[in-house]
Amino acid sequence: MVERVGEISGDVSMRDITFQNNVGFPINRVEKIGYIRRLLEQAEKELPPEEKAEAPANPSVSALSADHRNYHITDDDLGVGTAKERFQNNISAIRVLRVLEQENWNATPEEQEILAKYVGWGGLADAFDAKKENWSAQFQELSEALTPEEYEAARASVLTAFYTPPVVIQAIYKAIGNMGFKTGNVLDPACGTGNFFGMLPDSMRNSKLYGVEIDSLSGRIAQQLYPNAAIAVQGFEDALLPNSFFDVAVGNVPFGSMKVFDPHYNKLNFLIHDYFFAKTIDKVRPGGVIAFITSNGIGGGTMDKRDNRVRKYIAQRCEFLGAIRLPDDTFKKSAGTDISTDILFLQKRERAVDLELNPPEWLDAVTVQESEYTDRDGNTRRRILTTNPYYQSHPEMVLGEEKVVSGPFGPQHIRYHGMNTEIQMRPHQNDAVAHMLYGDNVLLAHVVGAGKTFEMIAGAMESKYLGLCQKSIFVVPNHITEQWAGDFIAASDVR
Repeated sequence: MVERVGEISGDVSMRDITFQNNVGFPINRVEKIGYIRRLLEQAEKELPPEEKAEAPANPSVSALSADHRNYHITDDDLGVGTAKERFQNNISAIRVLRVLEQENWNATPEEQEILAKYVGWGGLADAFDAKKENWSAQFQELSEALTPEEYEAARASVLTAFYTPPVVIQAIYKAIGNMGFKTGNVLDPACGTGNFFGMLPDSMRNSKLYGVEIDSLSGRIAQQLYPNAAIAVQGFEDALLPNSFFDVAVGNVPFGSMKVFDPHYNKLNFLIHDYFFAKTIDKVRPGGVIAFITSNGIGGGTMDKRDNRVRKYIAQRCEFLGAIRLPDDTFKKSAGTDISTDILFLQKRERAVDLELNPPEWLDAVTVQESEYTDRDGNTRRRILTTNPYYQSHPEMVLGEEKVVSGPFGPQHIRYHGMNTEIQMRPHQNDAVAHMLYGDNVLLAHVVGAGKTFEMIAGAMESKYLGLCQKSIFVVPNHITEQWAGDFIAASDVR
């Protein structure tokens, strides 16, 4: 709907009227009047003679969008590259976005190709470190390319911005398609640059797409890539979406130990990834499907945490269709990091149910490891790690071999990279490596024969793999140098 035409600038301000009769968020758009006239002339030529007299006097949203197409991702390796290649792709995308916004124009297909390679700043912490000599040029370039607000938001996202690889999205859509979904209202509440929209199968192409993205750069790029989608650049907590409106909700929700302030859901006291489940359940219609990638860190992961409040909340409102545990290196190529995740498939119930008589299998986690540790105050505490029994009953849904270590979002299932698979690390060794990777200074005060050497080797190898260091230095007495070299060779799977 046209709201206003600027008398001096000639700008045409328009508003998407999708939610005209519902509570929703506004989707605004501005185009030059010359462009609007060309669209109307083109639309007039394409109408059959008998319908030309009925052509609307004012341009509609569909008419304005006719010349702009949603980007379609065809490259399964989109976003893959070295850290500096991903950095340069990000900078190129930002430059194109700046020009488009300055000229008040929509991206061409060629420009969309450049924009689509933006993968955010996950795993690119070196670009924000002024002390990294081999990144000094990129540090300067980044400082000049972003506004102060954009820079701070980008720097804060280096541990959380993990964009979803196309192969994972394809698998999710295949599962949803097998459930019978063909067309409807599709929501991605944390859409990033819109990879889930770009991978939408042809069989679902008539669906209406709705996205929310809190990061300004990512959200604006998504709007250029998917002009026919309704994308709001704001936090999910601020998005006024109608309840029971969406047929499908997909996405890679943000996860971590932080919480979101939303007056409607504060009483739940959920971590951010669990909050996305709670709010999305309300937005999906009964019978609608939710397919989210979420954290499986045992301390706070949706499936594995000891506290079952989140799973109980979900199970009361949704039928659990299944889950897949992804390998820890799923995001390695596109984000340069390791983080273990689950894909959860849920179907909203008609009404909440009582679980007391028939609690589902996945409701309560089971203990897989117990250990003691000493906190900073010298107090002895007990650590209990749990996992979800669903994966014990369905090992085929776990992709990869599981080991328990600590990750950036709490204990998680990962595997050691580059290690000889014949070497089995014991629980206290896994804990020691976790402290080396994610803690402060660590003292390995084990007794002789407890495995300190392999702990240090594993910690060094994993630190390099995760990008936490370039090289490790070991200070070893001369008389055991040869022994150390032998142990290092024995620990490596390259012998």
